[in-house]
Amino acid sequence: MKNWYVVHTQTGSEEKVKVSLENKIVQESLQEEISSIIIPTEQVSEIRSGRKKISQRKFFPGYVLVEMELSDKTHFFVKTIPGVTGFIGSGRKPMPLPKEEVENILKRTKDAQVKPSPKIVFEKNEQVRITEGPFFNFNGTIEDIYPEKGKVKVNVLIFGRATPVELEYWQVEKV
Repeated sequence: MKNWYVVHTQTGSEEKVKVSLENKIVQESLQEEISSIIIPTEQVSEIRSGRKKISQRKFFPGYVLVEMELSDKTHFFVKTIPGVTGFIGSGRKPMPLPKEEVENILKRTKDAQVKPSPKIVFEKNEQVRITEGPFFNFNGTIEDIYPEKGKVKVNVLIFGRATPVELEYWQVEKV
C-alpha cells in the first residue's frame, strides 16, 4: 500500500532532489513502488516597481513529499539521492503522513495555483499607505480583510471624516 512520506532535503535542493528522484526511478524501473514526488508550493503576488508580479514560494522549504510503497529497497533508494538528509519519522522508520494532512497540503497547493495569495499579510487596525488609485498617498487604517477576494477595507480620513475604501492588496503597503 502506498503512503505519502516527508523527505527532508538540504534547503534549496528540493528541485534538484525531485529531478534526481524522477530520473533514478525511471532508470531503476521503480514506477510501481514510487509514484509521486511533490514540492508543496503556492503562488504569491507582490508589487515590484509598480507592477504586479506572481512568483512561486515553497510553503515547506527543505521538504519534499513522496508517495511510495515503503520497503527496505525504496527507503534506501530515496535516502541515497544526493541532497536528501532523511525521512521525517520517529526512530529509524519513516512515518507516513495522515491522509487528511496530505489532502490539505494538495488542496492548498492546487488552490494557490488558481488564486495567488499575497506575499504581505495584513492585520486589522494596521496603518497602511495607499499606493495606487484615486486615494494615492493617503494613509489609513485597515478595518476589514477579505483574503478570498485579495482585498482590504481601509478607513481613510477625507476632509476630517473617516471614509471606508475597498482596495486590492497590491494597492496598499504597510507604513
